[in-house]
Amino acid sequence: MGGFLGIEGAHCLEGKLENVDVLFEAGFRMIGLTHFFDNELGGSAHGERKGGLSEFGKQVVQRMEQLNMILDLAHASPDLMDDVLDIAARPIAVSHTGLRGTCDNPRNLHDEPVRRIAQTGGVIGIGYWSTAVCGTDAESIAKAIRYTADLVGVDHVALGSDFDGGVPAVFDTTGIVQITEALLSERFSEEDIGKIMGENVLRVLKEALPRE
Repeated sequence: MGGFLGIEGAHCLEGKLENVDVLFEAGFRMIGLTHFFDNELGGSAHGERKGGLSEFGKQVVQRMEQLNMILDLAHASPDLMDDVLDIAARPIAVSHTGLRGTCDNPRNLHDEPVRRIAQTGGVIGIGYWSTAVCGTDAESIAKAIRYTADLVGVDHVALGSDFDGGVPAVFDTTGIVQITEALLSERFSEEDIGKIMGENVLRVLKEALPRE
């Protein structure tokens, strides 16, 4: 078992580029650029402006890549995603999301940015909550995973539970076997299920994180 530190929303940088290094030295290795509101870096999917990447945001993206930190585009606005993908040179993560192809709402991703994220070698984590997959059961999660795998390949999809205590779920991690069974019903092979259940994320971590 292992873990690493990440931040959901870079408003904690307080508009100071040097704080990226402060967080890195404190052990943080992944930063989600936005959360539930727009900030100094750019627009949130839930924000008022929903704008693209600011000049400060570009500087943060570049510094994070220099430090081998992982960029997380969960909660990013479509314009912010496009701007990041225009300049990113390393694997991108979306830690927890849904796709509009299976559940159409502003929080979820259109197909094209998902394709672009996969082209970076990145990974898309499919959430468990109702507005991510338009359901609260394992079958809805598996259908969203199947859609993503068919769209960009099974190497770029993962579990993105969002088990943070604030999202209602019909099972906890002890019930993850229900997702395994649902993936088998979606005719994924055992090898592919292994990738979805963790191997894809491990690949991105190995490729993206600093060696030392």
